[in-house]
Amino acid sequence: MTLLLAAVGATVTALLELTVGPYLQIGTAEPHLVLVLGITVTVAIGLEAGLVWAFVGGLVLDVIAQRPLGSSSFALLLCVAATAILATVLVRIRPLVPIIATLLLSAVYSMIHFVALNALIAPIRVGDPVALILPGVAYDTLLAAVIGPLVVSIHDRRSNVERLDW
Repeated sequence: MTLLLAAVGATVTALLELTVGPYLQIGTAEPHLVLVLGITVTVAIGLEAGLVWAFVGGLVLDVIAQRPLGSSSFALLLCVAATAILATVLVRIRPLVPIIATLLLSAVYSMIHFVALNALIAPIRVGDPVALILPGVAYDTLLAAVIGPLVVSIHDRRSNVERLDW
């Protein structure tokens, strides 16, 4: 049931990213809602739900935005896998992992997506691609700082995990 909810959530989030996302633009920064919530789902629920989120969300983004099929899914899957590794390494500061992972992986997602679009469509002439993606990285990190710790804390509070009582 969790994987089905992840697929439905990714679909709704991809639709929101493509319809409402341009209206949430600040300067040149647009939010990557599927990435931020995919990272949060991976930390809160687990790798399987994060992989489903990334695959379905990426496919919906590609189909609706008419991008090469699989380019967004590829970038999202790599970022979700890296998030799962970070979540296992930084288990002590679990509520802060979505913020750290988004700060690191938002730039990776944008660059993978940029390279994939350059390779699969036509070369995009950009003087400095890093300066182009930095406002988006800041925006995504801000969203993760608002959403991530809250979702992870609520999930941890509601899950029935046995803990040692001293």
